[in-house]
Amino acid sequence: MSDEEIKVNSLTNNATEAWEQISKTQRQIKIQYKAPKTENTDPNKVRVVCMSDTHSLNHYFKFPIPNGDIFIHAGDFTACGKLDEVISFNNWLENLPHKHKLVIAGNHELSFDPAFNDPLTAEKGVTRSNGLLDEIPTLGHSREVLKKAATTENVRKYLTNCTYLEDSGVELYGIKFWGTPWQPEFCRWAFNLPRGQEILDKWNLIPSDTDILITHTPPVGYGDLTASKIRAGCVELLSTIQKRVKPKYVIYGHIHEAYGVRSDGRSVFINASTCDINYKPDNLPIVFDITIKKP
Repeated sequence: MSDEEIKVNSLTNNATEAWEQISKTQRQIKIQYKAPKTENTDPNKVRVVCMSDTHSLNHYFKFPIPNGDIFIHAGDFTACGKLDEVISFNNWLENLPHKHKLVIAGNHELSFDPAFNDPLTAEKGVTRSNGLLDEIPTLGHSREVLKKAATTENVRKYLTNCTYLEDSGVELYGIKFWGTPWQPEFCRWAFNLPRGQEILDKWNLIPSDTDILITHTPPVGYGDLTASKIRAGCVELLSTIQKRVKPKYVIYGHIHEAYGVRSDGRSVFINASTCDINYKPDNLPIVFDITIKKP
């Protein structure tokens, strides 16, 4: 563990340029992921199954969901956060066999972001959504659908078949998990924050003893390269991971075309996006076994 203070990178607003500099000192390993072919029979290990960015397409999967002890979904489980989408996802979760199910929101869960639907927040004048619902890209949705989704109140109560994490954590089998939905500004949808100190303040909430970190955004350089060759990941998240938290695993999605497993020699970085760049849910869940931490 480390208490090193993380400072904002001078190139934080240009993640592509920042990575060009940072990569000179990185030991990046692309892992050729192969799913386990047998059940976990080791009593000292638990199996973790990871998915992300399913976008309400869970009924179109052409693959079974692998069995395991812990199921993780790293956000964008809906198309835009509509109530019926949340209920459908919750019903789907109920039928999964995993004992523990951990879920965070992503930028598509408009109804989960208090800045869109919390009247008290809006009254204080700090909402990020004032006027934005008339301006944000619709991404294939009608403006009326987006407004209805974004203003749904108390939507979290419909997620009854999982542990929902939002800047919060849980300990399972002695393993410490932390989940956070934020990402650098991206189409001005949910849980967007400016790059730099404002988003770093969210990463500063991550406990230094976290074993498995669940974010929606990738850190810069590790599964964040878009089809246009622009880096979309967060510079300060990578600094937080490598200099202070040093988790065993980081699980995320957000950038569909960057699906896969990577490592810096210390942490394993998993972009578990189920949908590809064309929003086809063809990418398989990523599965790994981790040793139980005993008292």
